[in-house]
Amino acid sequence: MLDEQLKTQLSAYLERVQQPFELVASLDDSETARDMRELLTTIQSLRSDKITLRTDGNDARKPSFSLQRVGAANSLRFAGLPLGHEFTSLVLALLWTGGHPPKVEPEVIEQIAALEGDFNFEVYMSLTCHNCPDVVQALNLMAVQNPRIKATMIEGSLFQAEIEERKIMGVPSVYLNGTLFGTGRMTLEEILAKVDTGAQAREAQKLNAKAPFDVLIVGGGPAGAAASVYAARKGIRTGVASERFGGQVLDTLGIENFISIKETEGPRFALALEEHVRHYDVDIMNMQRAKGLVPAADAGGLVEVQFDSGASLKARAVILATGARWRNLGVPGEAEYKNKGVAYCPHCDGPLYKSKRVAVIGGGNSGVEAAIDLAGIAQHVTLIEFGTELRADAVLQRKAASLANVTMITNAQTTEVTGDGQKVDGLRYQDRATGQEHRVDLAGVFVQIGLAPNTEWLQGTLELSRHGEIVVDAKGQTSLPGVFAAGDATTVPYKQIIVAAGEGAKAALGAFDHLIRSSAPSDAVPVAAPAQVPELVTA
Repeated sequence: MLDEQLKTQLSAYLERVQQPFELVASLDDSETARDMRELLTTIQSLRSDKITLRTDGNDARKPSFSLQRVGAANSLRFAGLPLGHEFTSLVLALLWTGGHPPKVEPEVIEQIAALEGDFNFEVYMSLTCHNCPDVVQALNLMAVQNPRIKATMIEGSLFQAEIEERKIMGVPSVYLNGTLFGTGRMTLEEILAKVDTGAQAREAQKLNAKAPFDVLIVGGGPAGAAASVYAARKGIRTGVASERFGGQVLDTLGIENFISIKETEGPRFALALEEHVRHYDVDIMNMQRAKGLVPAADAGGLVEVQFDSGASLKARAVILATGARWRNLGVPGEAEYKNKGVAYCPHCDGPLYKSKRVAVIGGGNSGVEAAIDLAGIAQHVTLIEFGTELRADAVLQRKAASLANVTMITNAQTTEVTGDGQKVDGLRYQDRATGQEHRVDLAGVFVQIGLAPNTEWLQGTLELSRHGEIVVDAKGQTSLPGVFAAGDATTVPYKQIIVAAGEGAKAALGAFDHLIRSSAPSDAVPVAAPAQVPELVTA
């Protein structure tokens, strides 16, 4: 089950276990159960003085196993094999149950422990989903810290009957006390905000009390992270307010074109971004969705950013790095069947469509890559492209064309996603050459048609392009003095991670130049002279 190298690494981690606990397995006669027994036996043998294994569990979900601290009432269960992307979730659960402290701020632990009521969380996931581990780990952490919280990870492909009964068509899907709680990626902070209703107001109060920043960055993706590092290195008071640190990178599976990093995954890259930013004196404020921008001329000489939480922050200069999101088709049925057959992440949700017929909308690199990946899972994949020819790289087109269960249709406009009221059952498209309407029977539709900038909240405040992108000059300056922008939300071409990072650095340098050329308000922290801060060196 585990090779020798992985056993060695796991053994080193388990040395951190401080408190005894039990692994209690509920098994059947399936092959997965045999694999589970082997995995748990290996884990127990690596730390036999602290970990006990029992195989007499009687949980209704088989195969599954729980982690139970001796003398405690915590409830944390894995229904299925936590391998693939979830192996890290298993390791962390072992450590936390064994008393190793999590890397979470003490006030967050206190907030979890203080939650009142009974919370039974069930999270349906797939082992190929790169968004699922964050949710699984957050719920596991909560279950370890509060005995009234239960958390169960359920491998969707293994418990298909539950998937069908609850009509789950996307992962992660989280149920709380039997009712759908949320779908898609969720951080620990986001989950706590939903169950602790007073959290948002308390956080807004804290933010409102903060002194003005020299530079405030709105957005925590590659552009925002790079801007933060470059601003902080200038010795000025820097803050980052973001909805979720990492931005769209968190939804990206493979990254193979960021120079100096041959290959990585989006969530891992996002974590590295945050760790780099935290290395400097940067005030990171998560779960803050911007809703309004007040120019300096109307805000007493400081730019003001207002947030949905009720918080408001001011700064001498602001850098907007709000990024972009997956573009919607905008056709009837798409919104109604989102997460009920309409999906945007083939890596996450693909396993739920095993042996079913699906469609991919979009003939660029993302769309053709999705079709290739899904061809190995689904019965058949229909790829629909609006243009007269595919836009993907030639090597991808050749690969897709070689697959017997992939049909590619060009010059076609998707007009409707259809369903039976509960889930998707097909789509309609129009042949743009003949005008003829066609219908395709399907179980799922994966939308891969590009990005839309997150700039609706800025309309009427500063200059936007006809596509909704923030218009910037060569230094990242927008049409408003003291307001800069960077990344996928701007008019800069080529929406790539490395381009966004470079634009973020440039915007920070532009903002710093703006600060040293403008007179400093009396209540702002003085800006350090450039000579006082060393230049960035490459490692």
